[in-house]
Amino acid sequence: MSTAPPPRTRRTKFFTRVAAVVAALALPVSGLVALAGPAQAATSASATFAKASDWGSGFEGRWTVKNTGTTTLTSWTVEWDFPAGTTVTSAWDATVTGANNHWTGKNISWNGTLAPGAIVSFGFNGTGPGSPTGCKINGNSCDGTPQPGDSLPSAPGTPTASGVTDTALTLSWGAATDDKGVKNYDVYRNGAKIATVNTTTYGDSGLTKATAYNYTVVARDTIDQTGPASAPVSVTTTGGGPNPDPGAKIKLGYFTQWGVYGRNYHVKNLVTSGTASKITHINYAFGNVQNGKCTIGDSYADYDKAYTADQSVDGVADTWDQPLRGNFNQLRKLKAQNPNLKVLWSFGGWTWSGGFGQAAANPAAFADSCYALVEDPRWADVFDGIDVDWEYPNACGLTCDTSGAASLKNLASALRTKFGTSNLVTAAISADGSNGGKLDVADYAGAAQYFDYYNVMTYDFFGAWATKGPTAPHSPLTSYAGLPTAGFTSEAAITKLRGKGIPASKLVLGIGFYGRGWTGVTQDTPGGTATGPAPATYEAGNEDYKVLKNICPPTGTVAGTAYAKCGTNWWSYDTPATISSKMAWTKQQGLKGAFYWEFSGDTSNGELANAVHSGLQ
Repeated sequence: MSTAPPPRTRRTKFFTRVAAVVAALALPVSGLVALAGPAQAATSASATFAKASDWGSGFEGRWTVKNTGTTTLTSWTVEWDFPAGTTVTSAWDATVTGANNHWTGKNISWNGTLAPGAIVSFGFNGTGPGSPTGCKINGNSCDGTPQPGDSLPSAPGTPTASGVTDTALTLSWGAATDDKGVKNYDVYRNGAKIATVNTTTYGDSGLTKATAYNYTVVARDTIDQTGPASAPVSVTTTGGGPNPDPGAKIKLGYFTQWGVYGRNYHVKNLVTSGTASKITHINYAFGNVQNGKCTIGDSYADYDKAYTADQSVDGVADTWDQPLRGNFNQLRKLKAQNPNLKVLWSFGGWTWSGGFGQAAANPAAFADSCYALVEDPRWADVFDGIDVDWEYPNACGLTCDTSGAASLKNLASALRTKFGTSNLVTAAISADGSNGGKLDVADYAGAAQYFDYYNVMTYDFFGAWATKGPTAPHSPLTSYAGLPTAGFTSEAAITKLRGKGIPASKLVLGIGFYGRGWTGVTQDTPGGTATGPAPATYEAGNEDYKVLKNICPPTGTVAGTAYAKCGTNWWSYDTPATISSKMAWTKQQGLKGAFYWEFSGDTSNGELANAVHSGLQ
């Protein structure tokens, strides 16, 4: 979350994602289009295509491959044709190549073996209006002819829910039919298989209160052929918790403790700028992580700095003997004026994430230490929960973590157990949407069940740590011709996370209140060469929006964000106009809301915070 320049993204070995194998089952049956080629003999596999989403300038496509035979498949290849002008820009869970409008998707190492009746899916981002034709799988038609003499089972009846509580519910559905009998049923939650049962009921538990879950059911016959999925049902658990309205959009900003020094930015600035009334959440950055425990980051700024009357939120000066001063006391005063405002203490960040590996070795002890610190009697009323900003689990940030793919899930489970359901437990996570990137090497899907939501850091994709360029927007919403790294866009990150079964209602889009820039640039549009980072107030190559809007106004837009060239300096940053378009996209995608890094980069009248607020109304 810190804006210190990250190193070049390291490509890491792709981590097996079992959830991706069944994610496509969450799609409505009406959205599937079976594509048949020339008449063939009965095939041993089928492939169906669905357009999962379409945002005008592009779309997400998804292929579902099924073994319809009686023997195990050891590999699969799907081929199709697109009309001219329609193309694949990035893909996941398969190796996708194309030439002369003909496209091929081949399995990767972990998802090529399919038992009879098993299903796997892979997806891609595309541009253009066309639909696939001439589909073949392993050289045969994609129509998925059933095994001769044994038809597929029917779809079960639409599930219904009963006994819904904060953390559990019971599903029931009408029985499927089959010419030789139904053996059992697979139950799917948010696209991931959670159980196989031999009855028409299932009790689901360990859920999060006030959270929507989507369920479908698939029948299996006596030779494990699976039929179509039932119609989906959405069920919301009871309980209000800290966010009683599951449909309310989050508008969250980060407040940095060090801003009270050189930046002279204080909690009162949230009041004078008008921002305080336009946010729902504040993440206070940062607490440290040391020796496997949560610790204080800056005691002076946090709870000791004395505020004069003119600096204080309520106009009352601190006294030398009061039990709590500093930012924590100012946040307490801000909450008194804004009773619905939630404040979370964020731990880690770019600089202080090195301690998470040791924390992952003993998640329960880590959770105990965090709870004791956040709930310290001196400031327990200030905080409504904890945010984990681990950069990055089982991957490299400022340091490299090797704690394993399950470490984030284990840490999240321990935090939820300790903090309970009356506190928020959230995480800031990578937005690396590339194949085999950071989102593929840790169990973000498994951890999501314990977090209230993820703040997806959809910024800092590109910057002057690549000193020679090419120049590129640091926070592109979508892909564009010349994007330096495939998958480094907001849309790709959100698509990948949703493809892992994480609901959109748990994803919060990130906005940067700053720009990234190069110098020595001659080309106006993105893709130019440079000689190094552009000069700036605090850190070369990184400047606040409030400065850039005056010294280097936008000269163009690309991929939903702005860029500017002034002299030989080239900057990219978001403006009220581009934020408005990003908020429209956020609502269209059904995301939980938006957050931004960080308050002090905004203007004195909070024009960027207002753009987020207005765009999510």
